[in-house]
Amino acid sequence: MHQLLLLGSLWLLGAPPASGIYQRPTGSPAAPHLQYLLEPLHAVVHTQRGATVTLPCVLRALPRNYRVKWSKVEPANYLESVIIITNGLSHKNYGPLSPRVSLRHSHRYDASLTIADVALEDEGRYRCQLVNGLEDESVSLTLHLEGVVFPYQTSKGRYKFNYHEAKRACEQQDSRLATYQQLYKAWTEGLDWCNAGWVLDGTVHYPIINAREPCGGHLLLPGVRTYGARDKLKDRFDAFCFTSAVNGQVYFIRGHLNFKEAGQACRNHGAALAKVGQLYSAWKFSRLDRCDGGWLADGSVRYPIATPRERCGGLPDPGVRSFGFPNKELRTYGTYCFAGR
Repeated sequence: MHQLLLLGSLWLLGAPPASGIYQRPTGSPAAPHLQYLLEPLHAVVHTQRGATVTLPCVLRALPRNYRVKWSKVEPANYLESVIIITNGLSHKNYGPLSPRVSLRHSHRYDASLTIADVALEDEGRYRCQLVNGLEDESVSLTLHLEGVVFPYQTSKGRYKFNYHEAKRACEQQDSRLATYQQLYKAWTEGLDWCNAGWVLDGTVHYPIINAREPCGGHLLLPGVRTYGARDKLKDRFDAFCFTSAVNGQVYFIRGHLNFKEAGQACRNHGAALAKVGQLYSAWKFSRLDRCDGGWLADGSVRYPIATPRERCGGLPDPGVRSFGFPNKELRTYGTYCFAGR
């Protein structure tokens, strides 16, 4: 039986400490005085998938023989990956972001980082570091993607994914494993789900708005509840996936189709069966609203409700409703297709 810990409504966003409960720090050291770098006006930069975004880093003066190094803190292991290094005259790109990053360099004091065609995995914390001998200093910024978190499980039932399978399952549905921060934000916006799922840092949680049996009981406060860090190979849970805007359109084709016929109907229109992440994105960003169940690429049948009403599931909140994974031979449903732009 997994040991359960409660993280209530005071649980902060942030990287987990070594213990099983995340707590507010009792005190933070004062930020070092910045001699050369300007403090950014906003520490969080908001964007969507597919956009071009700039993370500001501007110098107030140019020291001799300096370098500026941009890096990204990877949430899965808390290590920093170098992205780009410049000495003001030339620069070199590193890592998987290399083809999509550049320096804005609108003037000689500007070392701001521009990321083109923002991807889901670009969300996170970035550091602009001035390397200047004994006077090194840095500023940190967070890139935040507007998006939606959704729980996901295999057609075989709940708690079938180890960590690596959960990560792969989200990627197959045009999404990625959510970060804890993304799950926490989704909980504050109403996500209420009784099944525990993996998030990107290898910990396992579930968000509860309405305390109930068998979701920890009526006595526990609402919150994001946690099993803490689990064995990524042996332990099995569901997944919490995150997706953002898509460059394309999700639309519905009416009919009484089985799974194979649904796929062919989409291909006849130059499209493909929509993935679960694409349907959630259309519901979130385009307010797609249909009362018709339709096949998706993973063999599930779902429908998006932006305006809840009595005859469309009867639930009071907007959301993507699910019929689960019906027999693929049943000729009962329409289909949701995705056409990229």
